[in-house]
Amino acid sequence: MTGYFIPALAEIEKRLITHGKARELKESFKSFDWSRFNGPLDNATTYEGPLSLNFDDNSLKKIWESSKGEGYASPAVTKDRLILFHLDAGQEIIEALNPETGHPIWSYSYPANYRDRYGYSNGPRASPVIWKNRVFAHGVTAWLTCLDLITGDLIWKRDLKKEFKIPDYFFGKGSNPIVVHDTLLLNTGGEKGESVVGFDLGTGETKWITRDKWGASYSSPFRTFMHGREVCLFLTGGESRPPTGGLLVVDPTNGKKLSRFSWRSSNYESANASPPIPISNNQVFISECYEKGAALISFDSEFKTKVIWENPALNIHWMTPVLVGKYIYGVSGRHQRGAEVFCVEAQTGKVKWKEKVSWVQTVMGKTLDLELFRGSLLKTKDHFIGLSELGSLVVMDLSPEGWKIHGTKQLFFAPGTWTLPAISHGLLFIMQNETDRMSGKKPRIICYDLRP
Repeated sequence: MTGYFIPALAEIEKRLITHGKARELKESFKSFDWSRFNGPLDNATTYEGPLSLNFDDNSLKKIWESSKGEGYASPAVTKDRLILFHLDAGQEIIEALNPETGHPIWSYSYPANYRDRYGYSNGPRASPVIWKNRVFAHGVTAWLTCLDLITGDLIWKRDLKKEFKIPDYFFGKGSNPIVVHDTLLLNTGGEKGESVVGFDLGTGETKWITRDKWGASYSSPFRTFMHGREVCLFLTGGESRPPTGGLLVVDPTNGKKLSRFSWRSSNYESANASPPIPISNNQVFISECYEKGAALISFDSEFKTKVIWENPALNIHWMTPVLVGKYIYGVSGRHQRGAEVFCVEAQTGKVKWKEKVSWVQTVMGKTLDLELFRGSLLKTKDHFIGLSELGSLVVMDLSPEGWKIHGTKQLFFAPGTWTLPAISHGLLFIMQNETDRMSGKKPRIICYDLRP
């Protein structure tokens, strides 16, 4: 069975608008694939460079854009393939585009009937994963699909919702998969306590199941080492009465549950969504938005937990906190208004600062007071790139002393811009998830040239 279908490619080509040509990459430029959500090392950090990040002189060069369907998934990118995952006309679509031109290479789709009960986007929440020559995608209705990266041919797929009787949860399924060695790990949830499941990469067969009553969250897992042992961190917790969830530490080779730490709001309408991040060999930072906020947890050699510090005011909604040296940077706040960027000393919990990142910008002849709001942070070698939830792109410095903006660019005015940007081989990929209030343009993916 193949996903390559000529008429479908012709329709995808019609969505493409070409603006220019990307600069040639210099031999000295360091390039990396962006193979899954949060980048090469799962830490919302790019190691590419040098990058051209001067926005004030309008040097941010748009290369191409392509309209897309619904969803919040970020793209997965290699040098010659970009995987876009979205929902359109009742079909969940996995398609490969040329990263430099946007031209379609192959497309695969299947029916997906989902309607968000709160009126948000109906498309996939989880981002695709590229592993060697395979693509893995976890859909909003819990279809797990494996395709050939080169051809788009179907290798295997599983209806996890039907198999494990997974509930819809508040916003459908949104767990990001992660590959460790020869296993795909996924926070599935399930009627019989199938909290985390390990799937064989080649066949899709179940290798092992980690059972726990904590359901599937919207957080992304993190692979790390504790006390010399390889582990995966899952911040679980989806829809349940009473609400339950927390941090699970799992052995990726066999699914053994090494530790669990309860961390979930007592409010029914809450869910864990921010990824856990390792701070040292035996410490993990976690945060939820609705009540308990943030905590630093330590694990002894037997994986028993101890709270080092906690702070309910550092309540991250969904963004990925970024560790730089001794400090953690994040965005706190449940609602758009009142959201603040913070810097906290990782070991002590001492808040160095917690403020609104704001600026004044002229857009279409109007002077506007803008903020990062509940935005995303992406660390580069020299700066941070911030993407606000309304479509503002910001280059800034964040340090224990405070924040400083170097340049801003209003890409569009579209709410729901909650997808972390991706940078791969000198190209910046931005997902606009709702209609642009300035131009009227529908949801789209936009490629910019950051090559020097």
